[in-house]
Amino acid sequence: MTVNMGFKILENRSIIVDILAILFGIGTWVGINGTFIQLPLLVEVAPEGWSLPSYLSVMVQIGNLGPLTYTLIQKFCKKNDAPMIYILLATGTLSAILTAFFYDKTAKIFGEQHSVALFALTISTAFTACTSSVLFMPYMGRFKEIYLVTYFMGEGLSGLLPSVVALIQGIGGTAECILVNVTETGENVYEKYVPPPRFGTKDFFIFVFVVMLMSCLGFTLLDRLKLAKKQYAAVKVGQGNDYQYERDETPTKSTSPEVIENKSVDTNSNENKTSDLAPVISSQVYVSLLMLIAVVCFFANGIFNSIQSYSCLPYGGQAYHLSATLSVIANPVACFLAIFLPHTSVRSILTLTSLAGILAVYVFVTAAMSPFPPLHGTTIGSVLVIITWTLLVGLVSYIKLSISTVMRSQGGKSLVWTGGLSQLGSLIGSVLIFLLINYTNSFTAAYDDC
Repeated sequence: MTVNMGFKILENRSIIVDILAILFGIGTWVGINGTFIQLPLLVEVAPEGWSLPSYLSVMVQIGNLGPLTYTLIQKFCKKNDAPMIYILLATGTLSAILTAFFYDKTAKIFGEQHSVALFALTISTAFTACTSSVLFMPYMGRFKEIYLVTYFMGEGLSGLLPSVVALIQGIGGTAECILVNVTETGENVYEKYVPPPRFGTKDFFIFVFVVMLMSCLGFTLLDRLKLAKKQYAAVKVGQGNDYQYERDETPTKSTSPEVIENKSVDTNSNENKTSDLAPVISSQVYVSLLMLIAVVCFFANGIFNSIQSYSCLPYGGQAYHLSATLSVIANPVACFLAIFLPHTSVRSILTLTSLAGILAVYVFVTAAMSPFPPLHGTTIGSVLVIITWTLLVGLVSYIKLSISTVMRSQGGKSLVWTGGLSQLGSLIGSVLIFLLINYTNSFTAAYDDC
């Protein structure tokens, strides 16, 4: 029965459109993720040193002017969204190739050298990433629900792909302790040794540039191909991604022919006519889900990345690198599982959120108690923190996808509201954790010395 259900899922979709949606999703955050993954190499050439991550975090938050600009454009000009997506993807692509050649260029500001080129290009890249929440994701609302899932898979891969390339590059691995001297008393003196990367930062950002080119191509085909347009849902799309879905009058009868931007699309097959919409929810549940995704993104996008090192490093460098790697993998895996598992039940969303909350409490406890959290320095402690982080990231990815899917089915500008509140929650979380880490003693770093 499970096999038959799997075949049915594959029969009712276009694999080509799935691939294009994934490529489109990869272009959201791959530039920003790539920049932060290169930090071990960037801090070696940046005059800011290890203060660079804090500066870059501020630059990313400036990118939130992108969603605000889009909102103002839609309010006063009512522009079509596709041209703006082309512009944003082109901006992200250009920023990637310019970063490859100018990331180490500095200029003097207020008497001190700063990585001005890297800052400016990070802001440009962040415009694409931040605006994707209110523009890219809502654009996918015109397609059947199944393609919103694969879009989220692509968004997850925007973190996984640069991580894999960075591992091949040779950064982010565990440093080796080598014997450098022996004291007169016979005590061995060790020093940390980090092997040089197999290729440099320039080559890495050229890879990001190529990925962005593929994302541009993916969206172009997704927007232009007749094959892709045949996968539109039964929907009318107004300005600013204002959706009006056509629902079945009864659960067993098919809908009328699909309409997209007031243009009819032939729908001869029952599969194309069948509505894939989640049930309509009450206004109270609607508002609650919007608030919930803001809170989820407050932690998932705003805070978790900043406290993961504090939470994991007391258990050793290997525990930290394993939890970071598996967490990145958990995101697209969770979205892939959503293809086969039900994900539009509000009750399930609340249950999974409660479970994620329990896991979040544990990682906060380990981070706050660093460098001496519970079970630090033990194997069971390392295993527990790795499993907790992996499950936590997978759960929040699944929750965000589930809420977005339910909100898509409500029509109107639900996806725009979802993306906007996601970004707002991320912004508030990022600013709060930045202040806590840099201006309070809430978190203490644990150093893995030889």
